[in-house]
Amino acid sequence: MSAAVESCPALVLNADFRPLSYFPLSLWSWQDTVKAVFLSRVNVISEYDRAVHSPSLEMKLPSVIALKRYVPVNRNPAFTRFNVFLRDSFSCQYCGGPFPSEVLTFDHIIPRSRGGRTVWDNVVTACGPCNLKKGHGSLKKAGMQLMRRPDRPSNIELQERGRAFPPNFLHESWRDFLYWDTELDPE
Repeated sequence: MSAAVESCPALVLNADFRPLSYFPLSLWSWQDTVKAVFLSRVNVISEYDRAVHSPSLEMKLPSVIALKRYVPVNRNPAFTRFNVFLRDSFSCQYCGGPFPSEVLTFDHIIPRSRGGRTVWDNVVTACGPCNLKKGHGSLKKAGMQLMRRPDRPSNIELQERGRAFPPNFLHESWRDFLYWDTELDPE
């Protein structure tokens, strides 16, 4: 039985055949993909077995598309909660435990009440218990240590971290483009 069209997103590659992003994975709905094909903005690289029909046309749904024009990737990522979590691999920087994003917080190493700023090198991912333990005090006062010193990541670093978190859905036609530059296992 073929998949419903709603479950047929297309992996979007930049003109250099690398995904626009790994986490979240760069995907377009089938509607946006079909529109981009008809507007000649993309090249179809691979297709699903599923097709869509109009009165005069049948078209297999693209599973992988590449933009015809290269979209430059910004070197400096935005300072967002999500990007802090991604930089820290969704792990508490105090206890080291991995957590789902909905239970994570971020913590100011030097608390704002003591002049700490909300910047890359003063904010880390923390679980609730560690954040409460540290409170508004210093690491030394709380008897805590960081797993690693925070820094400003590049977009490339965030993309590499994102590759460690596979998407919930991974069509077989995407594998070559998501992992094409990873080292192969020796036989």
